[in-house]
Amino acid sequence: MVKSMVVLAQIPLVALFPLCICYQTDESTSSASLSPQFYDNSCPNAQAIVQSYVAKAYSNDPRMAASILRLHFHDCFVNGCDASVLLDSSGTMESEKRSNANRDSARGFEVIDEIKSALENECPETVSCADLLALVARDSIVICGGPSWEVNLGRRDAREASLSGSMENIPSPESTLQTIVNMFNLQGLDLTDLVALLGSHTIGNSRCIGFRQRLYNHTGNNDRDQTLNQDYASMLQQGCPISGNDQNLFNLDYVTPTKFDNYYFKNLVNFRGLLSSDEILFTQSSETMEMVKFYAENEEAFFEQFAKSIVKMGNISPLTGTDGEIRRICRRVNHDV
Repeated sequence: MVKSMVVLAQIPLVALFPLCICYQTDESTSSASLSPQFYDNSCPNAQAIVQSYVAKAYSNDPRMAASILRLHFHDCFVNGCDASVLLDSSGTMESEKRSNANRDSARGFEVIDEIKSALENECPETVSCADLLALVARDSIVICGGPSWEVNLGRRDAREASLSGSMENIPSPESTLQTIVNMFNLQGLDLTDLVALLGSHTIGNSRCIGFRQRLYNHTGNNDRDQTLNQDYASMLQQGCPISGNDQNLFNLDYVTPTKFDNYYFKNLVNFRGLLSSDEILFTQSSETMEMVKFYAENEEAFFEQFAKSIVKMGNISPLTGTDGEIRRICRRVNHDV
């Protein structure tokens, strides 16, 4: 108890976490085996501890908010929300960190390690790494000015990772709209969820390699993507040449890059979406185009739907009861600790 209260006292949470509206989510999006009150008796300070460490990480590196949010997405899309994305390679198990979607871009694992260590000091072998990812996702969005919601808790941790699942189930920056729709549908997420959840690209970065093809060889004919604003494209080319500088970072939302708001959608309407997989929401489907325009004009509607959709995503195939385990260290299954 003393250790966690010391941690909380060190972080000016009121200054870092702005006042926000906590959105209620539909009962239909909730898993019967998960509950926001899951740790109320077994680890009552768990959520406050997580929030304090997210605030610390954000204060040290504002990019970290998007990075640890992304871990939750990449976890849930591979065999459900079971913290498999956090496992390092061990023996015959290959880490999901080696997949195209995660290699050289997934980050924030040290932050997760630090939070987990604090939780273990407070409540040993109680709070799962899967729940930790769900909590840091919420807190990362709130600290950037976005919506809040009650996080369903009670997930347990996988004992296996799936490199093949990570290779196959996570959209790439060059994925077609139909491919993205299929990947979301596979997880039980519909078109409304897809558009709202991609709105999380209002924070974070992409590497030059993730959108270079749009600038120089979009259709294989040494051409520029015509759905990309030409002035914006010229600006991007200055830091993303036709070869080299693969790891150069660019803001997904160049207007308000560290604020969780609806500028992602406003940018799409102005043909200034950084990734092809984002801009196609406005250019390749009348249905998604109307949603993009609606959210561009109505931030509150976006926030409300985002909260519903991320709760729905967080309920994908959780391990509960006696399935899985509560890892002591998020990088390793317990028999390897």
